[in-house]
Amino acid sequence: MALIEFNLDSRSGLPYYVQLMEQVRQAVRFGLLRPDDQLPTVRDVVAEVAVNPNTVLRAYRELEHEGLVVMRPGLGTFVARNMAAPLDQDLYRTLRRELAAWIQGARGRGIDDETLAALFDHVLHDRWREATA
Repeated sequence: MALIEFNLDSRSGLPYYVQLMEQVRQAVRFGLLRPDDQLPTVRDVVAEVAVNPNTVLRAYRELEHEGLVVMRPGLGTFVARNMAAPLDQDLYRTLRRELAAWIQGARGRGIDDETLAALFDHVLHDRWREATA
């Protein structure tokens, strides 16, 4: 069985199926889920996060449409074999540790999470300004 636990945030503004999809994408990207790993069954997800089974099915179907997972009737849902290599685990741990330290430092200066997220997004997607400055 796969090593993923779903968490849904009713305050995020994102539909639950989108949250489920993003959590699967991240688990694959960071190497927590690998090709041929089985995702939790719909029944298991429903029991874990108290969501409608159709919500889980919609997420899994859309992930299948993207080519990220394969649904095998009677067997379950599995990470597709043709996925790109995930981020190296040592690099992941190092970057995560560095980012966590940066976040802690920013919070120590009174910066809230919403501002941190906006700053990160701005820097990540607005590189052209720095190149022209």
